[in-house]
Amino acid sequence: MPENATEVTAAGIARLAGVGRAAVSNWRRRHADFPQPVGGSATSPSFALSDVERWLRDQGKLAEVPLRERVWQEVAGHPAGAAQALVHTGCALLLVRDRPTAWLELTGASDERMAQALPYAVDHVLTARLGPDAPSAPGPAAPPGTVGTPRTADASGPDAPSAPDASGHAAAGPDAPVPGSTVPSAIPSASAPAPGSAPDASGALRHANPPEASGVHRARAVHTPTARDLLPSVPLLRAAAELAAGIGAGQAFEFLLGRHLDANPRQYTLTPPHLAELMADLAEPPADEGRPASARPLRSVLDPAAGTGSLLRAVTGPAALYAQEADAGLAALTALRLALCADATRDAPASPAVRTGDTLRADAFPRLATDTVLCHPPFNDRNWGHDELAYDPRWEYGFPARVESELAWVQHALARLRDGGTAVLLMPPAAASRRSGRRIRADLLRRGALRAVIALPAGAAPPYGIPLHLWVLRRPTPGVRPGPDLLLADTAALAAPAAEPGGKAAGGGRDRIDWPMVRAAVLDAWRDRTDLPGVSRVVPVVELLDDDVDLAPARYLHRPAPGGGAAGLGEVRERLAETLRLTARLTPPPVAPAAPAHRPRTTVGELARGGALSLHAGTAAPGGPAPVLTEHDVLTGAGPTAATPTGPEAPGTAQDEPVLLQPGDVVVPVLGGGTVVRVVGERDAGAALGRNLQLLRPDPAALDPWFLAGFLRGTSNNRQASSYASTAARLDARRLHLPRMPLAEQRRFGERFRELAAFEEALRSAERIGGLLIQGMYDGLADGTVAPT
Repeated sequence: MPENATEVTAAGIARLAGVGRAAVSNWRRRHADFPQPVGGSATSPSFALSDVERWLRDQGKLAEVPLRERVWQEVAGHPAGAAQALVHTGCALLLVRDRPTAWLELTGASDERMAQALPYAVDHVLTARLGPDAPSAPGPAAPPGTVGTPRTADASGPDAPSAPDASGHAAAGPDAPVPGSTVPSAIPSASAPAPGSAPDASGALRHANPPEASGVHRARAVHTPTARDLLPSVPLLRAAAELAAGIGAGQAFEFLLGRHLDANPRQYTLTPPHLAELMADLAEPPADEGRPASARPLRSVLDPAAGTGSLLRAVTGPAALYAQEADAGLAALTALRLALCADATRDAPASPAVRTGDTLRADAFPRLATDTVLCHPPFNDRNWGHDELAYDPRWEYGFPARVESELAWVQHALARLRDGGTAVLLMPPAAASRRSGRRIRADLLRRGALRAVIALPAGAAPPYGIPLHLWVLRRPTPGVRPGPDLLLADTAALAAPAAEPGGKAAGGGRDRIDWPMVRAAVLDAWRDRTDLPGVSRVVPVVELLDDDVDLAPARYLHRPAPGGGAAGLGEVRERLAETLRLTARLTPPPVAPAAPAHRPRTTVGELARGGALSLHAGTAAPGGPAPVLTEHDVLTGAGPTAATPTGPEAPGTAQDEPVLLQPGDVVVPVLGGGTVVRVVGERDAGAALGRNLQLLRPDPAALDPWFLAGFLRGTSNNRQASSYASTAARLDARRLHLPRMPLAEQRRFGERFRELAAFEEALRSAERIGGLLIQGMYDGLADGTVAPT
């Protein structure tokens, strides 16, 4: 095997071949010619990707590896690690997009020669987009900028850059060759715009103040890789460029970054795209609401805890973007992501200023005053710098206690705003009510800095089990009277279907949030600042300044009782009575005992090989343009999770074409070891098949779908087809048994199974409606709206 060849794990092989991991283990045991491990460990071996592809093709188990899957496997198996491979890939994709001619010239050379030339070309595009890879000399301080303009240094000094051309690039031609060289020039131009610079009224660029705190990297977040580092990545970069030719450079990077984030869920705390869009909309200046993005004036936006850059990516309209992230590797990925998602042709400062460092201890932008701050800070961080930052000038509203790291981030955000600027922070609910933070909360209210506290549904963002809050803040303007009230809003009830007892979304609501409804309710409450029963209330500040200064919205908003309150309990009771009558009619008749039948049997796998049915695995996730039938929907009998077409696309959503449901399909959950099976009807048709679901599509001329579903639900059948891991059981649908019967006999059994499914659905409805009636009676008796007679 060549040195530094791409490796793939058993899970990756299963993904390539479209099978489960158990099938890969069987191949290793049964086939002596299966490729031998080349790395990893005894419990998690890795294999050479090229050897695996060759073996799968020879065995007829793989016609062609999808390009995006092949590129991801090369990223995941990179000898320097997936994160470093993504940095190399992002640099190459930036070169592909901004200097396509230079890239084509480079690809004509051998791998070794290409690796030698790439650093120069990459450094050129990185310098043009992200600034020079070296600290800049500090410039003289300038007075605070005007509205919409950061506090800036004098642009007339020796470090002032030349004006860019119409594309926002350096004035030098992007593909100008080095004299006497056969590869494109990549030497950084002196006219490349500095990161984070913003145009003044004349169109010239002005530097933002360079960071002065110790412990922060003043150079750009993405360093130019060396030829030695790039050599193992050259095959990956060629494949990534091929992928970009089909879906675009930005989308290719989004797909690969999303796969990386999905593969390491505990390593990163993500801000879901719909939440990021909502936060960006809340921070939108009132004068810009309803205006086309292209017609809005330039504004500056800072994210001091940037993470993967989701919040800045959600910003619409011209914006100078600033970001700081403590993790150097994540800061590099964020810088590349923002650079690649920016329009390469628009005449605007698309270069994001991304810096590495601990924001609270080593602020990279100490004299910056932005229009907007968006932030998803780390929660419950006891090591935020309490001991060394006691006399920091940012604590205008009080020195935060050690357990109040979130209030330190709130004050940092206010310190980086211009007068009248807006900050939106995602906060844990405890920050609104902990006694250790009551003095700071009180001062925020008295001075009019805190303008709204909005409770989100549980499942809006990690940690998914609790309803997080959004805090909307505005930096007070000297001479302007502080706002006399605070908007409190609670959207928890909007996440649950109307029939859920108590308005509680089953499963925490992570995949059940109706984001368009939540977004509309929040923005209407924020812009109109009106009272809406059960959703929002404008509370005078004087009512909040008690001993606790508890700002939890649930304390001031009374949620509507289930079933519409006491007035609606009669209607709920009628619905329950009607459902119970239907349940009684559908109750199966007494059974006639019979001796166990011994019928010839077959397996689903054999039927699939014979063409009687086809097997498909679900890949879709909620949040796309079409409704998705999720595992939760199948287990609870609910309809497909509604589409949420608004909002930016999440990383990793550039997937293969989803499997769309058709009437007569049979859906089986992969995990859990239960006996739940669902036959797709007209209600579900057209939805995408979600993850952790298997779909069996029978040939109507050979198999009755209800017959198939009924026998698949047998307890002993599921038990023998399940394998058990340390925490859950996994069902292999190919091992499920079915009796061999003529089609007419199948339909006779299928009709009985259909009747049982209708009876089961009626019981579910009775349980839901009964729960509403019971909870409504409890609430009515407790609050006095129902008399105990």
